[in-house]
Amino acid sequence: MNRMAIKAGAALLAASVATGGAHAQGAPQNVQLVRVDVTTLASGYRASKVIGSDVVNDVDDKIGAIDDLLVSPDGKRPFAVLSVGGFLGMGTRYVVVPYESLVFGKDKIILPGGSVDGLKTLPEFQYATD
Repeated sequence: MNRMAIKAGAALLAASVATGGAHAQGAPQNVQLVRVDVTTLASGYRASKVIGSDVVNDVDDKIGAIDDLLVSPDGKRPFAVLSVGGFLGMGTRYVVVPYESLVFGKDKIILPGGSVDGLKTLPEFQYATD
């Protein structure tokens, strides 16, 4: 009986391999695949490492820190939420800048032409409650 079960299992396995296995049913997907240079991308910046990083200006003055990274509702444009001012979490103001306005140096993130006073003139950002 055991030999029979093993032979039946082997036959079933061989049949599923030969036929390619089960295929998902439903609507066909139309996904545009893009080949990415993964070697170059691997040396990029992880969001988990960028969040919390200080942001400096051209003269290396700290002007804020990256609190979060957001993607626009259409999913096409990234933004950085910067925390500006405050001390030990008190009086901190959140503002948003386009991600592409940040310059990534060797060991720092730079907002060219940025200043604390200039960032404080931007509209205050508040996270959605839902």
